[in-house]
Amino acid sequence: MSIIQIKGNVRYKITIDPSVWIFDDRKFLMDSFFEKGAASEDTQLDHELDQERVIREGQTLPPTLKTEKKYEKERLVTGSFGMKLGDMLKNAEPFEEAKTCEFVTETETIAAPLAKAMESIAHFSQNGKPITEKGPIHVYFADQSNITQPIKGVKELIIT
Repeated sequence: MSIIQIKGNVRYKITIDPSVWIFDDRKFLMDSFFEKGAASEDTQLDHELDQERVIREGQTLPPTLKTEKKYEKERLVTGSFGMKLGDMLKNAEPFEEAKTCEFVTETETIAAPLAKAMESIAHFSQNGKPITEKGPIHVYFADQSNITQPIKGVKELIIT
């Protein structure tokens, strides 16, 4: 199943489908997350925007709409994407007393502070395809403390 439920100590229980995030403007390339090391998210975003600008403006040739569309289409087909999980958690509107987020998989439940969960990254697309093996998302913490062992197979997010 490719849907994830957000429930618990929230105003709105939400069901999300990460496969549609490919069309969301908030997504970003996971390569930049894996390469960033100690760099801040703002620096990463600035770098991505600079790369986008160079591609769109071109090094030597002026951009064309056809070139931009071709580049974007190719990126969607071959790229690996993630999205900040906090964007989804904010929509559920956790209550003020909520302090923890539990990542529920088929085999275990991993608890993290809500603030850490808000900054975490949901990796939802690998090489242009939805993550199916132990998917629909793999969760990485922004501090990269679980970079070699992400939380895989997340089915529910329970806010407590």
